[in-house]
Amino acid sequence: MVLGAIMTWLPVEDPLIALLQGLVGACGISLMYNLLRVCLFLHSERRSPTGGASEQPKDEITSIGHLSSGIQFVLIMGLLSLVGPRVSSLIVLEFCLRVFLASLLFGQGNIREVTQQLLIQCQFSLGCALTCSLHFLHAGAPHRFLSLLLAGALSWFLSSLGRRLWAHVGHFYPQHCSQQECGICLTLVSSGAALLPTLRRWVVMTFTVGIVAATATMNQHFLRTAGDLRFWTPMTLCYILLLVRILEDQQSNPAREVMLWSAGLRVGGLFVLLMMVGGLADLLQVLLFLLGEGVCLLPSLGLLQRKAPLVSQSDREDGRNNYSQTTQ
Repeated sequence: MVLGAIMTWLPVEDPLIALLQGLVGACGISLMYNLLRVCLFLHSERRSPTGGASEQPKDEITSIGHLSSGIQFVLIMGLLSLVGPRVSSLIVLEFCLRVFLASLLFGQGNIREVTQQLLIQCQFSLGCALTCSLHFLHAGAPHRFLSLLLAGALSWFLSSLGRRLWAHVGHFYPQHCSQQECGICLTLVSSGAALLPTLRRWVVMTFTVGIVAATATMNQHFLRTAGDLRFWTPMTLCYILLLVRILEDQQSNPAREVMLWSAGLRVGGLFVLLMMVGGLADLLQVLLFLLGEGVCLLPSLGLLQRKAPLVSQSDREDGRNNYSQTTQ
């Protein structure tokens, strides 16, 4: 009976298809997050005169939540599987609108800091962009399951490479750089500065495809008549004003609490919007989106400490264990 109730509220026809889409989205988030950690760690090592290894600072990433990466990955995959394409399209368009407004209001500023903050905040939205794009590209495909299975296997492989790279760099980078015996670490020394711009371009390309898919989904489900367009125009303007207020608060006080509070306000705005045009399933998916934002943001808030070294002794020990397990 419980399983039947869950299947009733599942926003897709085939749960296995939704699970594969959620797997691809979770792998994309994991890959981006691990590469971002590598970028920021390399930047911290170049800036620290002692190399950062001897200081052994307290790592806020491990002190918040104590949520293991495996459990976090499963939670994100499940949440992305339950968030349907209607709500995913709204999430993608909302994040892109927020980035556009931020660029208009505050300019570029420090490119590295702006990129870092946006990559931290876009994690669950990036997963929604991947699932929305897969739903759009595979709609009506005769071999949809096989295509998603191959996409899931490829994304899992790339995600595992990202985890192995972070495990290797987080523990062995200072030692290998001093000994000059590791090709991976030496490559990062010579071209590691280009990793963050490359990661940013990949994320921009993903959201570009996501915008196309989200726009097509919006036209299919929400903008069928001219009356719908007359309704959405004032609602969009009201939401833009809310986003401007949120961005001003973040600019004046970029604390972690403000970031979490702004996420709640944005989800509240989407909730009110879907109360007028959506159904009960859409409202439940917005709440799942809030949960997904929290699961992605809470372990990542330590990365906002730009002046602190990014890897502590406990994180290096975790990297050593992960690297040993992946190389066996």
